[in-house]
Formats: sequence, structure tokens, C-alpha cells
Amino acid sequence: MIYLDHAAATPVSKKALDAMLPYFTDDFFNPSAAYLPAVEVRHAYEHAKDEIAHVIGAKGADLVMTSGATESINLAFSLVPTNSDSEVLISAVEHAAVLENAKRVGNYKIIDVDHNGRINIEDFKSKLSPKTLFVSICLASGELGTIQPISEIAELIRAERTRRALAGETTPIYFHCDASQGLGVMEVKLNRLNVDLLTLNAAKVYGPKGIGVLYVGHNVKLKPLSVGGGQEMGLRSGTENVPATIGFAAAITEAEKHLTYERKRLQDLKRQLRSMLEDLPNIKFLGNPKTQLAGFLPISLPGFDAERLIFALEDRGICVSTGAACAASKGIKSPTLRAIGLNEAEIAGSLRITMGKLNTEEDIREFSSNLHEIIAAEQARLAK
Repeated sequence: MIYLDHAAATPVSKKALDAMLPYFTDDFFNPSAAYLPAVEVRHAYEHAKDEIAHVIGAKGADLVMTSGATESINLAFSLVPTNSDSEVLISAVEHAAVLENAKRVGNYKIIDVDHNGRINIEDFKSKLSPKTLFVSICLASGELGTIQPISEIAELIRAERTRRALAGETTPIYFHCDASQGLGVMEVKLNRLNVDLLTLNAAKVYGPKGIGVLYVGHNVKLKPLSVGGGQEMGLRSGTENVPATIGFAAAITEAEKHLTYERKRLQDLKRQLRSMLEDLPNIKFLGNPKTQLAGFLPISLPGFDAERLIFALEDRGICVSTGAACAASKGIKSPTLRAIGLNEAEIAGSLRITMGKLNTEEDIREFSSNLHEIIAAEQARLAK
């Protein structure tokens, strides 16, 4: 199998798996119990949180462990009261969890993006108002890989805070960033991003599925989505997922160690694959490589049905997607692709190719050769 959908999921690395295994069997104890073996598990759990936090420049005590990015996003949105005058700002290329939460709270505005999916700063400035309470902008789009200017947005938010303080206005403003897609392929450091809340997902960085993180800045008071035993600072009650947290720590530490090498390797693969695909009929490469995650190569082949192409590729042992897995599984036309101005034919012919650790030069040559053959067969079929 040639797997080219790393934005949807990654395999668990051997180091992460090896780190996790003892906590399923020998060290299975509930970390809230009082006896020594459980206390040792508690120490291992807290140490793993410290390791995750260290990579982003935080402390373990600042992290809330969740079931993944979707839950982290929902918890971040607990800051926003429903049906109030407070406004939420989100970009047009956010994960479905951000958009659905914005709809739930009611009073929201969508910030425009350019044809590459990068946020329009002037539109952001025009929509930022004294009523803005919550801003949520992803570090990188999950469909295009476009990297957003988070630090620039953070500076505008800081200036708005200063203006409010000088004017005697008491409405706070919080900045949340979903950094799930960027983790492992670009630096994710809080001192550069300057956000109040940060979402991470182990499944994107060769860690286990079902575990995520919400970094919570000081002076941010969230409301729990569930109550019970008071774990995770009272924000996420329930027995801690020790094995997955241990695995997350091992995966993110490993990814950080090899970040520079892996980013360059993926950039090289991307350049090679792009050159191999340039002669496909009417191909349109989506996003700007200069502001795009290294492993992302989204394309559009207007006039072709992307779903037919995906099934034909799958028959040959090659896995790609049409976009975000959660949207594709429901047959939803991508809001992201609409936001960057694609027409119906361009959207219908779009493929998201995302490379990762599993891929080699031989893989991309094989993929390119097969895609060319499938496109030729489709052209012949359509010409009948």
C-alpha cells in the first residue's frame, strides 16, 4: 500500500508504542489511587504531560488532556456564552469543530482568505470589534496546508486589549489556535504564537488516536464539559488515559528531534511529485508552497470526478483523499475550497495528497505513474 493521507491519520511510531505498552498491562493502575504502584503511574503521567508541554514551551500544569482536537476545541469554546452579544471570529478554512461551535454560540463572523487559503489581515481588522470575545484561527489548514500568520494576528489582538484597557472597557478577548496539522512538521512554540489557548492532536504526529491537548493560558477560566472526579484541574473528569498520554509524549518528543530533517525530506518529495504531475490535463495546484506545510500537495483536476479517481487509486493500493476526512465521509462539499474561490468543477476534481514518514521517492513515482494511467482511462471513457 502507498499511503498519501497523513493529514487524516498517522501510524503510531515504534517508540510511542513501546512507551505505551507497559501501561496497558503491568502498570495499569488508576493514577488517582493512593497505593505506591498507582502513585508511580501518577508520576509517569505527570512527567509525560511535562514532556509534551516542554516541546511547545509550556508547563505540564498548563495542559488539559482530552480525547483529541475536537474535544479540545469544544472545551476552548466554553469561554463563549451562547446567544449573547459577544462575538466570535473564525477563519473560512477552520476545522468543522470550530465552525460548528461558532454556529452553536450564535454570534460569529467568518474572516475571508485569499486564493491560497491565507487569512486576509485587512478583513480581520475590519471585523475585530469591541464585542469580540473569542478568536479561533488554525495554525495550518487541514485541507490546503496553508500556514496562517498567527503571531501577526496575536499582535492585533494584543493591541485591541490595550485599547480596551485604556478606554475602560471590561470585555476580555481570547485567542485560540488549532495547531494539530502543523505539529511535527513545523515549530509550534507559544512564545512565538502568543495565543491564549492551543489545541494539539497526537494522531497527526505518529502518536495514538483518541488523545489530544488543550493548552490553557494563565487568567483563562474555562467551564468543564463534563463533571465528576475533578481530574485535569476540574475541566475533564474521568480516569486519565495514561497509556495514550505516555505515547503522545514519546511521539511529540521524537518528532521534535527529527523536525528539521523530516521537513526538508518532505519538501524534496513534494517538489519531485509536483514536477511529475505538472503535465496532467488542466491540473491546478492549490496553495502557495512558500506558505504551506511541507507534506501537503492538494490539487484540482477539473473535469474529473475525484471520488472515481480515489476508488481507482485504491484498487491499485494507493490511498489519498478528497479533503478533510470528517467532511468527505459525509459527502459534504468543502467550505475551504469554496472559500478560496474554486468553482464546482474544480471542487469536484480536488484531491488532497499529504505525505509523511511512510513515503519514499519510489512511492511518489508509483503514485504519479498510476494517476497518469487512471486519468488517461477516464479521458477515454468520457470521450465515448
